[in-house]
Amino acid sequence: MTETKNKYDLEDRTAKFGQNIISLARSLKRDVVNNPLINQLVKSGTSIGANYMEANGASSKKDFKNKIFICKKEARETKYWLQMIGQSNQEHKDKCRELWKECQELTLIFSKITLTLKEKK
Repeated sequence: MTETKNKYDLEDRTAKFGQNIISLARSLKRDVVNNPLINQLVKSGTSIGANYMEANGASSKKDFKNKIFICKKEARETKYWLQMIGQSNQEHKDKCRELWKECQELTLIFSKITLTLKEKK
């Protein structure tokens, strides 16, 4: 029962993170600098949860491992875009820092999952 609950907690957490990324994106001014940053942030930030959902429906252990690795990769990319947006939008720096910290925690979680999968080989 606990394993299932934890699985869905991470599903909820990644979905909430994606929603927060969208909220931040909507609050940013649209201009020549922000437009590409916003697009990249939304793509990578919402991809984390989408790939985690895919991992939970994986057809094999190899497929699961691949999707979790993509989650980790997308989380790392999202941290980069948050850093760029925080730097170019000082008025949103605190929100970017808060989201960066959550994204770092997600990165560590997915890193631990991939490490555990390697150890089980």
